This record gives sequence, structure tokens and C-alpha cells, in this order.
Amino acid sequence: MSRPDGRQPDQLRQISFVPNIAPYATGSVLVSFGNTKVICAATIEDDVPRWMKAQRVEGGWLTAEYSMLPYSTLERKQRDISKGKLDGRSSEIQRLIGRALRAAIDLTKIGQRTIWIDCDVLQADGGTRTASITGGCVAAAIALNRLFAAGKLKHFPMKKLVAAVSAGIFNGEPILDLNYPEDKDAAVDFNVVMTEQFEFVEIQGSGEEAVFSAEETASMLALARKGITELIDLQKQAILEADRASPGDLAALANAFTRS
Repeated sequence: MSRPDGRQPDQLRQISFVPNIAPYATGSVLVSFGNTKVICAATIEDDVPRWMKAQRVEGGWLTAEYSMLPYSTLERKQRDISKGKLDGRSSEIQRLIGRALRAAIDLTKIGQRTIWIDCDVLQADGGTRTASITGGCVAAAIALNRLFAAGKLKHFPMKKLVAAVSAGIFNGEPILDLNYPEDKDAAVDFNVVMTEQFEFVEIQGSGEEAVFSAEETASMLALARKGITELIDLQKQAILEADRASPGDLAALANAFTRS
């Protein structure tokens, strides 16, 4: 089967991470899944939501915000603020990002703090939610590494890395990491979020006026696992490169990620 961009069915798009893209954030990265480009930034505030204080919940919180910039698509996308309410799709995606990243972090170990993950889509070509989760995890890890290295955290709170990728049925064949032309015409579309230990965090899947079999589901999940394996390796490289100028810290960070 020939894919629109010439990739093999099990091949990711070109993936890249550019750390420290937003200097005022505690941790940040520009993540690219092919032509889909998202800035993911983690900012840590020394406060928690009012409901946590009222319910006396220990530890901290993580929440996410997601937006597509007006020029991220072929036709200008109206800003949510101009409509007076958050777009339903944006709300659903930012809740997904928050759920995915909370699965990776022990929030009881961050103290009375809130981690804000901001994901701003610069260019959209399919898979903005999977790129946001994957990049958001890198941004969060960079931020937590810096707090840990500065002695502001007694215990390293990140339990594991998480990444996300799409899979689908296109022209009758399972494929990995759908770009926009594939996503638009796919018979089935899955978004899979997994940890580096291949635990599922979330699976979103549906047929687009089509049905799919158990065998096709297994094929898509196998493709997703392959893609997430590759993404996790790239995430680890990006996290270490973020503080390349501090060799002593790098050793500590590497040890932190090998902890059980």
C-alpha cells in the first residue's frame, strides 16, 4: 500500500524534540510529528486548586490547557476567547492530556504545587493530541528534573514516561501515526496512550461510518506499541539534552529515570 507521504504502514513520521523553546517556562519543548508542530510548556506554581484545600487533599495537582493557534490550519481558526467559550474539542483534548500526565507523576511528592501543561499547536497535520501528550510529558519531566536538582523536591515524583500515537485503518490496511489526509479518509481511527512499561493509560477508537474486527484492533494496538517504543527513546534523549550544559545534573537525572 502506498501512503500519501510514502511511509511504510508501521513507520512514524519524522519526530523531533527541541527542548527549552520557551525560556520563562520551568520546562518546555517544541515537538514535531512530521508537519504537526506543538509547543509544550510546563510551569510550576506554589499553590493548589481551591477544591484541594477544601477537601484537604495531600500533594499537588497537574492540569493542562490546549489550543490551536489561528494560523495552525489552512483556514484561520477562530480563537476560543473570541467565541466566549472553550471549544468542545479543545476541552476534550486538554482533559485527555491532563489524565495522561497524571498517570505518570506521583502528585503526593510534589508538595502543595500545581503543574500547568500548556500545549499550543503551531501547525496541524493530524495527531495534535498525541503530539501534545508526548511533548507535554517531556516538558513536565524537564521541569521536575530542575526542581529536583535544585533541592526543592525530596523525592523524584515522575514514575514513568508516557507517550501517545495514532493508528488506524486506511485503504483497508492498519497504519501507524496518521497525518491529516489519512486521518480524514481513515475507516477507523485510534489514539493510544501508553507508559514506557506498555501499560495502557487510555485508548480512544471509533469507526468512521465503518466497523472493525478484533484482528484489526490487535493490529492497530501492535502498531501503537511499536510507535510508542520509538517515541519513549526519543523522549529520553530530549530530556537529557535539555540540561546538557550541566554534566553533574545529567548523571543525577539519568539515575532518576532508572529508579524503580
